[in-house]
Amino acid sequence: MPRRDWGEKLETKIAMLPDSPGCYLMKNAEGTIIYVGKAVNLKNRVRSYFRDTDHTPKVAAMVANIADFDVLLCDSNLEALCLECNLIKLHRPHYNILLKDDKHYPYIRVNLKEPFPRLELARRMPEGGTGKKDGAKYFGPYIGATAVRQVIEAVRGVFPLRTCKKELPLKSPCRPCVNYEIGKCMAPCAGKCTEEAYWDMMDGVLAFLGGDYQQVLKVLHKEMMDCAAQLKYERAAAVRDKIRDIEGLMERQIAIQTDRSEQDVIALAQDGLDAMVHIFYVRGGRMIGGDHFALPREGSEDPGEVLAEFMTQYYEDGNLIPRNILVQTLPEGSREQLEQWLRQQKEAQGALRSAVTLTTPKRGEKHDLVLLAAKNAADALEKRNAKASIREERTTGACEALGRALGLEKAPRRIEGYDISNTQGVLSVASMVVFIDGVAAKKEYRRFRIKTVEGANDFASLNEVLSRRFARGLAEKAEREAAGLSPVGGKFSDLPDLVLIDGGPQQLRFARQALLDMGVAPADIHMFGLAKKQEEIFLPDREEPILLDHHTPELHLIQRVRDEAHRFCITHHRGLRGKASIHSQLEDIPGIGPKRRKALLTKLGSMKAIREATEEQLLAVPGMTKAAAEAVMKWAESTAK
Repeated sequence: MPRRDWGEKLETKIAMLPDSPGCYLMKNAEGTIIYVGKAVNLKNRVRSYFRDTDHTPKVAAMVANIADFDVLLCDSNLEALCLECNLIKLHRPHYNILLKDDKHYPYIRVNLKEPFPRLELARRMPEGGTGKKDGAKYFGPYIGATAVRQVIEAVRGVFPLRTCKKELPLKSPCRPCVNYEIGKCMAPCAGKCTEEAYWDMMDGVLAFLGGDYQQVLKVLHKEMMDCAAQLKYERAAAVRDKIRDIEGLMERQIAIQTDRSEQDVIALAQDGLDAMVHIFYVRGGRMIGGDHFALPREGSEDPGEVLAEFMTQYYEDGNLIPRNILVQTLPEGSREQLEQWLRQQKEAQGALRSAVTLTTPKRGEKHDLVLLAAKNAADALEKRNAKASIREERTTGACEALGRALGLEKAPRRIEGYDISNTQGVLSVASMVVFIDGVAAKKEYRRFRIKTVEGANDFASLNEVLSRRFARGLAEKAEREAAGLSPVGGKFSDLPDLVLIDGGPQQLRFARQALLDMGVAPADIHMFGLAKKQEEIFLPDREEPILLDHHTPELHLIQRVRDEAHRFCITHHRGLRGKASIHSQLEDIPGIGPKRRKALLTKLGSMKAIREATEEQLLAVPGMTKAAAEAVMKWAESTAK
C-alpha cells in the first residue's frame, strides 16, 4: 500500500513529535478540534494515526478528517490524563466519548468538624472549592474511585484510622472490631484513645494527603529495613512495593488543581536568532489549554525585556487578563509598574475586580508550572525551525539542486509549466503555471483557449500556446524596458528561466521549436520534458533521459509544477465543458439575446408558455419588438413539428 502524503505541514509536525507525555488535539480543515487524546509518549502515539495500517472504523473516520494537530507537553502521565479530561469537557470533540452527566474526578474528603475524622470518597467538591460550606477538607482530584481507595488503603497501612460510620463519641464504649486487634484502628469507639491522640495522628494524615508524604515514606523505609534485618524478605518486598505505589499515587498534579485559581503561565525559549513564548491558561483551577507565539529576531535579547514587551502587546489586544500571572522572568524593578498597567487594562475591559498579581516563582508548584511552559516553548521553537529548514530545502534548495541536475549555470528563479486538455479535440485549452523560487505564484497563472488547432493534437497545441505566450512576453518586455520599467510586474513580460513540458521528446521538440521561431536563444530560456511513466527528464540536446532519485527535493519540485499545471488545466476545461452543456433553446432564435430570454421567461414563466403565446402576449413582454415576436413564433412552429 503506498504511503499517504499528508502534506508538508503535517509531515513536518509528525517528524518533530517529542518523546514526552502530553495531550494531542486533532483538528479538521475548519480548525475545529475533533479529538483529544493523551499519550505516555507523544511521538509513538500520534505517529500511529498517520501510518498506513488498519484502524477501527471510528479511528479511520477520525483520521480521514485530520487536517492539523497540536500537542501540549506534560511532566507526567497523570498530568496528561487530567489535562485530557479538562480539554474534552471544554471542547467536547466529536470523536471523543462524552459523558452526559459531566462527571468529575473524585476527591478524598475529611470532615474536620468530626472529633474522630475518617477518609471518605467524594464525587464533587462544594462550590468555591475549599470545603468551607460543609466544614470539610478535600484532596485531589484523583483519576478514579479505584485510585482514591488505593490512597486510603495506603494511608491506613501507616496510620490506624477508623473506617466505621459510627457517630462518635458514643454514650457508652463498645467492643472494638478486628481492625483494632491487627493494629489498623485506634478504636476510639471503645475509648482506647483520646481525641487529642487521634488528632495528633490526623495531622500526619493531612500532611501526607497534602503532598508532604515524607513522614509516611520514612516510616515505611524503616519498616522495610527492619524486616530485611530480621530476614523477613517477603514482608520487606511488600513494603518496598507499597513505597513505590505511594510515590506514584501521590504524584503532583499540575494539570488539575483544587484551589480554583485563575492564572496565565508565561515562559520563553530562545535560540540566538528567534524566540518563542508559550502561555498556559488555567481557569477554575484547571489547565484548559495553551498557545505559543513566535517572536522573530528576539533570540539574543534579554529574556525579561522580551517577556515584558510581549505581555504589554498581548494584553493590550483585549485578551482576558486573569487574577494571577506567572511569568518566567522580568526586568529588574519592572514588576510593580507592569502590575499597575495590567490593572488599568483590566479595568478598561470592564472587569468588576481589577486586582492582578504578577509573580516570577523560583520554587514550588508554581515554578514547576513555569518550567512546563518553558518546555512547551522550546518544543514549539524547535518545530518552527525545522519547518523553516524543510521549507527552504523544498523551495530555493530544490531550485539549486534542479539547476545542478540539468547542468544550468545558476538556479532557476522562475519556472513555468504547461499542459493541454480537451475532450476528443473539442474545447481544447492550455494552462501555464508559475513557480518563483520554488513556491507557486498563483497570481501569475494563465489560461489559453486553443484557436488554430483542430482536433486532439497536443503537439501543435503546445506550439501555439508557447508561440502566443512568448510573442506577447517579448513585446511587453520591450515596451516596459523602453518605459524604464522592470519586466517583473507585467502580465507576460517576466520571462521564465526554465520551462517544463508535460511529456516526452516529441512534445519537447514541438515546444522548443516555438521558442526558436520567436528568436529566443536556447541559452536564455532552458526547457525540459517530464515523462510520467518513469519520471524521466528529457533535455532538447540529449538523447538519454535523466533519472533523479525519487526522494530528492528537486524531483518533488518538478512533480509539483507538473501536477499543478495538470490540475489548473483540467479545472478550466471542466468549467468550459459545464457551460457548454447548459444550453437554452431560446439561444437558437435570431434576435433573442440574454435580456430578452430573461424577460420572456420572467413574464411567461416556462418554455411551454412561450411556445403557446400569441403575438399580442409576446409583444407585451418588455423589450420585445414585432420582428422578435415573429422570430419566436416561427421558432415555436418549427419545434412543434
